[in-house]
Formats: sequence, C-alpha cells, structure tokens
Amino acid sequence: MNLDTISVDEIIGKVGAILDDSQRNRGILIQALHKIQEEEGYLPEETLNALSAKFSIPPAEIYSVASFYSQYHFSPRGKKIVRVCTGTACHVRGASMIVEAMEGHFDIRQGETTPDLKLTLETVGCIGCCGLAPVATVNEEIAGEIGPEQLKVLIKEIEEG
Repeated sequence: MNLDTISVDEIIGKVGAILDDSQRNRGILIQALHKIQEEEGYLPEETLNALSAKFSIPPAEIYSVASFYSQYHFSPRGKKIVRVCTGTACHVRGASMIVEAMEGHFDIRQGETTPDLKLTLETVGCIGCCGLAPVATVNEEIAGEIGPEQLKVLIKEIEEG
C-alpha cells in the first residue's frame, strides 16, 4: 500500500489549518485505516508500522483505535465473507445448524478464515431480515429461509466461487 495516497489536507480540508500536525494526523487516522483495509482487505502489520512512522503516532495507539472497531481486521480474510444471523428469529429457526454445517464442511470455526482464503465465517446479531429466518449473507447477497436443501446449495455456490 502506498501511504503517499493518504492526504491529510484532502481529508481534513480547511479545518486542518487550525490544527497542529499531531492533531491533524490523529484526525484522519480512521480514514487512513479505512483506506488501508479497502486496498489490502485487512490491516497488515508492516503497513500499520509505516503509518505510525508517517503520522508520528505510536503503533500502540493505532492498534488501540483499530481494535476498538469491529470492521477492522488484522489478518487476511476470505474471498467470501459468510455472516450467519444468530438473532432471536434466526436462532429459533435453526441458525446454529447453518453455523455447524459451515464449520464442519469448511473445517473452520466461527470467526476463522480457511487457509486458502476462500471463506471467512462470522456470526452477527441481526441482519434485519427476520421474516426470512434463518438468514445468512455471502458478501452482500442475502440467503433466507435456509433449510437443509438450501444449505447444500449455498455451500456448493461458495465452493464454486
């Protein structure tokens, strides 16, 4: 990742004129983390260290900010991000069966990524499609009313990419 593409002046604009360098750099830290993750897919240690040097912010402070937000990841993620809803409606209608089947089939646990980076499996509190319970998303695509047959199809689609 080329950190030169992250411009303090571009992000902060006129407000930057009244801030000192330290305040300006801290002011765009989250935007810089977003940009890094968008380009890399996660926050690589070497890139965060380079960001620390560029912004004169201690690495511990950068990790503290990044680890506070659940959308940042410190390891590579799968091409397919499968999020299984475990909210009340989905739980009652069999979400645990979906999680267990995915874990068993892909030999990973919830929160893990397959070694070939094909799949990352996550659970979420609610997707907002309770009427379609149980629900999962594959990247941004919603799969609802997942029963045993639909689950087989979903797994096959994930495998085929």
